[in-house]
Amino acid sequence: MQTDPIEMRLRELMLASLGGDAAAYRLLLADLGRHLRPYFTRRLTPAFASHAEDLVQETLLAIHTRRMTYDPARPFTAWLHAVAHHKFVDHVRRQSIRLTVPLDDDAPIFAHDDHADAAARRDLGVVLDTVPERTGDLIRRTRVEGASIAEAAAAHGMTETAAKVSIHRGLKSLAARFSGGEK
Repeated sequence: MQTDPIEMRLRELMLASLGGDAAAYRLLLADLGRHLRPYFTRRLTPAFASHAEDLVQETLLAIHTRRMTYDPARPFTAWLHAVAHHKFVDHVRRQSIRLTVPLDDDAPIFAHDDHADAAARRDLGVVLDTVPERTGDLIRRTRVEGASIAEAAAAHGMTETAAKVSIHRGLKSLAARFSGGEK
C-alpha cells in the first residue's frame, strides 16, 4: 500500500518533534499553516474569510497543547483533520454564522484518490471474508472504522473480553494466512 508523501512528511516531522527536535517542530508548524489556510478558507463564507488566519492559529495552538494525544500508529493527517474540524465547529458556534459547507462534511484536508480507496475497501472486504463473519465485522469496526472495543462488543451482544479475543485470533489468522504461514 502506497502512503501519501504529505502524510509521510508530516508524520515524520511530528514524530521527530515529539522526540524533542525543535527544528522539525518549526517545520511541522510551517507546513501545517500552509495546508490549514486553504482548508479553512474553503469552509468560510466570504464575509468571514478573514477569520481563516485566526482558525489556523487556534488549530496550531491546539496541536501544540494536545500533541501528546497523537497516536503514532494512526495516520497523522486524520488526527490533524479532527483537530481542525473541531476548531472550525467551535468557531461556527461562537460566531453563530451560516455555513457554506455542512458541519458533517468530512472531506479531508488533503486530497486523495477515491479510486484507490474503493480498491482498498474491496480488497479489505475480500480479506475479511476469509475469517468468520462476526470476527470480520469486529475487526472492521475497531481497526477500520475506529469504534471502541466496547461499542463493537455491544453491537454483537458479547463481552469486551470475548470481542478482544475474537479480534486477536482473527488478526492472527489473517497474518498467518497472508504472510505465507497457512497453506
